[in-house]
Amino acid sequence: MTIRKFDTVLVANRGEIACRVIRTLRRLGINSVAVYSEADADARHVKEADIAVCIGAAAAADSYLKIDAVVEACHRTGAQAVHPGYGFLSENVDFARALQEAGIAFIGPDVDSINVMGDKIRSKNHVVAHGVPVVPGIAEPGLSNEQLITAAKDVGFPLLIKPSAGGGGKGMHVVERAEDLPAALETARRVAKSSFGDDTLFLERLVRSPRHIEVQVLADRHGNTIHLGERECSLQRRHQKVIEEAPAPLLQGLANGAEIRARIGAAAVDAARSVNYVGAGTVEFLVSDEAPDEFFFMEMNTRLQVEHPVTEEVVRVNGERLDLVEWQVRIAAGEVLTVAQADVALEGHAIEARVYAEDPSHSFLPSIGCMLRISEPSGPGIRVDSSLTPGLEVPPHYDPMIAKVIVWNTDRGRALGTLDRALADTVLLGVKTNVEYLRLLIADEDVVAGRLDTTLIDRKIISMPFRAFSSEDLALATHALLEDESSDRPGPWGSRSGWRIGGQSPTSVHLEVDGQTYTVTATWEAEGRVLDIDGSSFHVQSLSDGSASVNGIRRQVTTAVAADGTAWLSIAGWGGAARRLSRQERLQGQLATLEREAGTASPVVLSPMPGTVIAVAVNDLDLVEEGQPLLSIEAMKMEHQLPAPVAGVVRLSLKVGDLVKANQILATIEPLSLEAADGGRTQATAASAQQLQEAKG
Repeated sequence: MTIRKFDTVLVANRGEIACRVIRTLRRLGINSVAVYSEADADARHVKEADIAVCIGAAAAADSYLKIDAVVEACHRTGAQAVHPGYGFLSENVDFARALQEAGIAFIGPDVDSINVMGDKIRSKNHVVAHGVPVVPGIAEPGLSNEQLITAAKDVGFPLLIKPSAGGGGKGMHVVERAEDLPAALETARRVAKSSFGDDTLFLERLVRSPRHIEVQVLADRHGNTIHLGERECSLQRRHQKVIEEAPAPLLQGLANGAEIRARIGAAAVDAARSVNYVGAGTVEFLVSDEAPDEFFFMEMNTRLQVEHPVTEEVVRVNGERLDLVEWQVRIAAGEVLTVAQADVALEGHAIEARVYAEDPSHSFLPSIGCMLRISEPSGPGIRVDSSLTPGLEVPPHYDPMIAKVIVWNTDRGRALGTLDRALADTVLLGVKTNVEYLRLLIADEDVVAGRLDTTLIDRKIISMPFRAFSSEDLALATHALLEDESSDRPGPWGSRSGWRIGGQSPTSVHLEVDGQTYTVTATWEAEGRVLDIDGSSFHVQSLSDGSASVNGIRRQVTTAVAADGTAWLSIAGWGGAARRLSRQERLQGQLATLEREAGTASPVVLSPMPGTVIAVAVNDLDLVEEGQPLLSIEAMKMEHQLPAPVAGVVRLSLKVGDLVKANQILATIEPLSLEAADGGRTQATAASAQQLQEAKG
């Protein structure tokens, strides 16, 4: 076979994976081409690439998922090959075929391999024919909801709904009871269609307390296929991986762990060979904690995985680490895989933590905004794969993962310690993140002991002791806001500090934190400020190293102030925000309180974040019950359903596809009845609602 030399490679992705691929291309002396949407014009991967091409609007469907636009970008830039990263078009058979027809190398498997393994139904049926065990279920293409409901009787409950296309846990739903299946199928189809362009679903028996073990494979076009050990990805929330590690703690703790590793690795290699797989891929298995010597094939990911760094950190070939992206490029160019199975050794332990732009303390709502300040951890055994830069806007259009913190150490216990220190040193101000949640998770006694399964997080999350915004935090936030104002307005006449001839007057600062309003009184002293909050006083002084002193005690806190008057704090991985309220906002809040007390205000449904309306379950003027779903919005590829806060007549004018802003009023409810302050009056709304109900029969 002819060995091709790539001079220019286009990276058909964004975010941290695009930056990671570009880094390897640069080391190999290959020119890199970035593609980007209008929302990503200032993104880091655009700046780090040698060439960058805009391919469309912000929505992924109008840019990163546009096959013609990516192929055209290759022609314009002379790119001879495309690295797809993960997600987007990485497992799209039409994309691989389009590149093939255009004479452009796809840095991934062939079309036939993607066609079989890129579809969960076909892949399950395929591996069964090759003797690989699979979880009992129904996996046939083209089944309607009614057919799946009928088949579910034989599958049994609880069961798992899975989309045939795509991955990342999106569209997967656990169904405990038969009566819950129809609604779950509707939601799963909608998510699968919007995420992968294919709403085909299948059902599997739910394996209780399962462990998620996956095997990294590497294969060339010359008949060489090897595996690079396993990863454990059992720590998941809603089927989305959070923590990954290698080797698997399950196998590390077993006397026959090495034997199981060899068996599951051989099964992965056989699965890859069965479709003449080429490049890097991952074969995923479910392993019962009760019977760890048994494993069930789930799927094969025909691409690079998000968690590939932990494999790179533990695999040694002749004492050296392996770069999977480099081997992807070399294999796509036709080179021989010079690494034999006997050359592969595992050394130490590696763990990866996914950093998401989300708020775990508020139901993991996506967080969108501008990165004000960034300090990523560094040091021996610490690696950060990231695309973050100060001033970068985190948009609502894409996956919420913004970085990965990866650590290596000689054993798992030490690796957990290194990861905890790295997360504590992570400063990301401007959006809420899950860094505090990650620290709490890896400190959990079951996680420390390696007692993992894919349902552990769902059981633990309700009892996690998330840090609340304290009075001292309010003092630090107020101090940061006033310092920022003073720096912008030099001299006494531009200051809002209360300075005046003959002395200073106290300044009142009104802050909003998580929907609650607080008042802080600030007074200048010779050094620093005295901040009074609910009868407690805090003397805050800025220190030269960027930290602060509170009542004479040094606090390691990092702060930043946004243009909208929000003070962001970072303390040992925890991040909090306090927004200064304007006089108009305070007046509106007071009036709203008075109206609610008088019984004349209608409850409202607000959008918790910017997003897109993807479903509307009711019509304007419908009569709704308390808790009844009204509409769903999507942000960062996550769906959020908004219910009616009270029973009454709903008023809304939104439709599917509408864009909404954070805190935008999406619907109002006119309550059926509301007792007035005098104890006897019922609103006229009740009569109109009754008439409406009667009219509907």
